This record gives sequence, structure tokens and C-alpha cells, in this order.
Amino acid sequence: MTTNTGNGQSQTAISDLEYDFVTVLHNKAEAVKAYDTYIKDAEQVGSQPCVELFQKLRQSDIEHVQEIRQHLQQVLQHGKM
Repeated sequence: MTTNTGNGQSQTAISDLEYDFVTVLHNKAEAVKAYDTYIKDAEQVGSQPCVELFQKLRQSDIEHVQEIRQHLQQVLQHGKM
């Protein structure tokens, strides 16, 4: 992610790749939060198959979040992907 300093030069706050991982992490975290609502909705209508699928998808996103966080921590500590 770059910003223009106004004098024709650009300044990098974080790399595009770091930004990508932060964005994916944010999106996955939002999805995990949304699945809680979806699970409640499925429970309210008594659809156990839907509850189970939403729970499975939620767990998968939780695992992705953990993997992304670990990778991002390594990147930030070592300065490279």
C-alpha cells in the first residue's frame, strides 16, 4: 500500500502483500462473526443440516484465520514472506 507524498515520490506504509494478508485476515474474521448469526437463523427454523454446514464453514474460517495470523507474524518478525 503506497501513498503519494506530494513531491512525486511515494511512501510505503506496508507492502502490498502485507496489506493483502491483513485484508484477508479482516474478511475471514468478519465471516466468522457472521456465521454466528447464520447458525442462529438455521437453529430458529429447525434446520440441523444448515446448522451443521454453517458450523463446519465457521470452523474452516477459524483455522484459516489462525494460519494467516501465524504467517503474518512470521512476516512481520522476519521482514519477508
